[in-house]
Parts: sequence; C-alpha cells; structure tokens
Amino acid sequence: MLNLVRNENMKIYCRIRTWVLVAMLILFCFLVSFISRYDKMSSGNPHREWRPELQQQAQSLQQQLSGDEKLPAPIHKQLQERLAITKYQLEHDIPPTEATMWGGVQRVSALVMMVTLFTVIAAADVVAAEFTWGTIKLLLIRPATRAKILLSKYISTMLFALFLLVVLFASSVLINGVIYSFSGWSAPSLTTDAGGAVKEGVLVFNVLAAYGLKVVELIMVVTLAFMISSVFRSSVLAVGLSLFLMLLSQPITMLLISLNPDVGKYFLFANTDLTPYLAGRPLAEGMTLGFSITVLAVYFIIFNALSWLVFTRRDVAA
Repeated sequence: MLNLVRNENMKIYCRIRTWVLVAMLILFCFLVSFISRYDKMSSGNPHREWRPELQQQAQSLQQQLSGDEKLPAPIHKQLQERLAITKYQLEHDIPPTEATMWGGVQRVSALVMMVTLFTVIAAADVVAAEFTWGTIKLLLIRPATRAKILLSKYISTMLFALFLLVVLFASSVLINGVIYSFSGWSAPSLTTDAGGAVKEGVLVFNVLAAYGLKVVELIMVVTLAFMISSVFRSSVLAVGLSLFLMLLSQPITMLLISLNPDVGKYFLFANTDLTPYLAGRPLAEGMTLGFSITVLAVYFIIFNALSWLVFTRRDVAA
C-alpha cells in the first residue's frame, strides 16, 4: 500500500504543472496580502494608527447604547460586547486583529478556494487519465487489488491538498510577517463571557480555525471530483461539474432553502460551511452542527462507495 501511495505521489510531483500551481498559489498569497496592506495605507489608516479609529468607534457605540431609540435585546447585548472589547483594546494597547500579521493571514484563508481548485484538477486527472492514456492496465496487472489502487489514489490526492494548505499557510505567515514587521505576533483574541467581562484567548487558534472550517468544503468538493473521475472517466467533466457546483453553491443553496427549507437543508453545499453555527445562526430551522456533520458523512460515504463500486467492477477494455 505504501508503495502504491509513493507511486501516485511521484506522478503528481514529477509534473511541471504541479509546481506551476504551487508558484501561482504563493503569488496570489503575496498579491492578496500586499493589496490589503496597500488599501489600508492609501486610505490613511496604516496599521500603526489604529487608536484614533478605535476611540471614534467606542464613542459611536456609546452613543448608540445611550440613545433614545430602544434597541432589541440581542443587538443591545452585541453592542455592549463590542464596546467592552474596544475599551479593553484601548486600555491595554491591543491593536485590532485586522491591523496585525495574523489579520493578514486570516484574510489569506480565502485562498483555500484556490487550494480546492488545484486539488480538484489533480483529483479529476488521477483516475480518468489512467483510462485516457491506457496506463490503467499496467496498474491492474500488479498484485494489488483494485480497491487498494483506488485508495492509494485518493490518499495521494488528499496528501496533495494537505501539501498545498501547508504551503498557503506558511507563505501567508512569512509574507504578512514581513509586510507587518511581525507586529502582533503574540496578539490575543478578545471575547466576552456571560457576565460581559473581556477574556483573552490565543489569536493563532482562531486563525487556524478559519483555515480548518474551510477544509471541510475542500474535502467534500475534492471527493466529489474524485468520484466523477472514477465513474465517468472524464477529467473535464469532473473539473467542470465540481467547480460549477462550488462557485454557484451559495445562490443554489439560498434558492433551495427559500423554495423548500426541509429539502434544501439536505443539499451538500448547505452544510459545507460550518461557520454559521459559531454565531448560532443556522441557514434553516432544524439545522444543527450535528445535523450538518451527519449529512456530510452520508455524502462522503456515498461518493466513495460509488467510486469503489464502479472502479472495482469496470471492464478495462470498455
């Protein structure tokens, strides 16, 4: 099994295309980080001049809370929490997350979509290309079973996704560290408890969580592309259909939920984004974190079962 995985990794990393994709990922990481920093400077708000903005924000929050207009309880509580955190930042000289290197790293997490795109390209090609070029016969004459061959391809694809994620995160830390002079390296994450007291946490954990939550969609989209590649033996179809669903996932999800929430909540991409549960705002009534995880697990099993069933029973000559 280990040799099969090693063989599949060699196929991926020996291609010039792979390293072109890695270079593109690093380039986009630099562009996103630099443009974000440039926008702050051009707007007259460089990361070292954050105190006046926070002071103005605290005054605005105070005016909203002390105004004559009666605010709903949830909004009033939210404004109180923001005001408490803002005052705590000013008192303890803690800059906003956006004005630190970790803020830049967190913004770069949006590029996980590119990692998904690049991995989908690899996943779509890993099985379909074997049939296109006829090399599948050379694999099947080995003593390894078809199930092991398919599993090695899937593992290699996920390892490639992990490699790209590590490259993205390491590049974002290094690039934003240089851009922000490594300011805020040990900056805390500020939250409030039930009594309204401000608590300090570890900001890097929040950044890692932002990356981790995006990995859920990556795994599901790549598994979908892998299944299409295995079933239809078409890398073009696998890439096209996977990216079509990924890019239009949000409007399709909103449309399905608006038409019929009881049906729409079972749509794959209605459950890949787990961040609404952190804020306590699910997309539809009856959706919980456990529900979404269960739905994703069912899709995951179905996708892999279809891949295994078709690949192990397909006539190679067909």
